[in-house]
Amino acid sequence: MSKRVRDFDCPVVHELVHISLRDRRNVSLRSDKEYFVQCDQDECQYVAENKPPCPLQVEMFADEIAEREERNLRRRQES
Repeated sequence: MSKRVRDFDCPVVHELVHISLRDRRNVSLRSDKEYFVQCDQDECQYVAENKPPCPLQVEMFADEIAEREERNLRRRQES
């Protein structure tokens, strides 16, 4: 599955950046996913934080999260 990349005019770095939805597994007995938005600005101190003043929010990818969750649900039902 390819990650969808979107352009975003970031007010923190004052330029157009590329953002995408990522997930990392929670460190728990369950295999829940914790989503975050990653941008291509590695030197930005907020690159993996999504906390103010970073304007990136997981809700920006609500449609993609819904698609992923639906796809995961179908996979679980098929197995």
